[in-house]
Amino acid sequence: MSTRRTVRAYPFDMHEISVSEQYHVLQREEPLSRVQMPFGEAAWLATRYADVKLVTTDSRFSRELAQGLDQPRMRRQQMGDGIMGMDPPDHSRLRRLVGKAFTARRLEQMREGVRELVNRLLDEMTAEGDSADLVEQLARPLPVTVICDLLGVPQEDHKIFSEWTQALVSDATAKGDVLDVYGDQLDAYVAGLVAQRREEPTDDLLGALVYARDAGDKLTENELISIAGAGLLTGGVETVSTALPSFIFTLLTNPDELALLRADPDLMPTAVEELLRYVPINTAAMFARYATEDIRFGDVVVRAGDPVLPALHAANRDPEVFANPDTIDLTRSPNPHVAFGHGPHHCIGAQLARLELQEALKAILARFPEMRLADGREGVKWEYGVIVRGPSELRIAW
Repeated sequence: MSTRRTVRAYPFDMHEISVSEQYHVLQREEPLSRVQMPFGEAAWLATRYADVKLVTTDSRFSRELAQGLDQPRMRRQQMGDGIMGMDPPDHSRLRRLVGKAFTARRLEQMREGVRELVNRLLDEMTAEGDSADLVEQLARPLPVTVICDLLGVPQEDHKIFSEWTQALVSDATAKGDVLDVYGDQLDAYVAGLVAQRREEPTDDLLGALVYARDAGDKLTENELISIAGAGLLTGGVETVSTALPSFIFTLLTNPDELALLRADPDLMPTAVEELLRYVPINTAAMFARYATEDIRFGDVVVRAGDPVLPALHAANRDPEVFANPDTIDLTRSPNPHVAFGHGPHHCIGAQLARLELQEALKAILARFPEMRLADGREGVKWEYGVIVRGPSELRIAW
């Protein structure tokens, strides 16, 4: 029985959309290992699917306990965790209230609007020539516009929202004072929108959040700002803007799977789930859960107060759960991946992200039957940020 082991530098080496072989080695030989991220205290790293699900669902692991501690992280600056820093029952109350505004019916009503937005962005892209940067022309403006429209943000402010989200989520080099300013600006802006909704009710998502009720309870000002700003805006924007170009790159470098999807567009929902499983969206495991008591994992005991990092992208490649995990199979079903997390902190905007990715991929494949990487594989520029990873520039030609 062990409580301490060799500490490895983390995250492991990254290249394009690959998942480091180190994860498979650990799954076989040391499924709970000790790692040190660039900043914060050393932590345990959970790599097996079953262990990741346990860490993200078991009430003996806490996110609230992490607040105020030297959490393992990619950047020196510690940012507020918002709803991600809460445990049930407070976290459950917020999720329940958000669910009243963020319904499946509301999202499905958005599908036609998302489809029209995708096609408008593609029209603008094709008007400029026979090649373009998919990141700049589609992957970034699409989720920014969708989330901003949901929250009722005026068109003229969309650009600054994009700058805020990139700095807070992607830019690993952003300085602490800059992050403080951007974070304060985002919070102040969202607070202004909330105040407007209180004075003049609206039927957009933010208006619905302002007036969400649960047995006489309601969201506080700080909770609204946290959910609308850090929760929906930064999470909803960067996940899609990173995933979409990564998915296109994956399809273009796996021509047989691309041909399969072109031949059967109805396969799109299943294909998106496999792309979510196969493509690592995060730079590393994050949002450490802290043990509230001693917990045994095989021959390892995680002591009370120890942080554990759940490696979602490693869990998605666990051979105990997924046959041929390092092979992409767009027909894979069932596909119980954990790309959007698992348990109480499962991504609030997961269904919206799925909708955007499905509609964007469908339109791109229909519009560009001869699509290719304009500058070849070597011409793709990659970014490995504090939370997300993916192409920062992906030029396609048609």
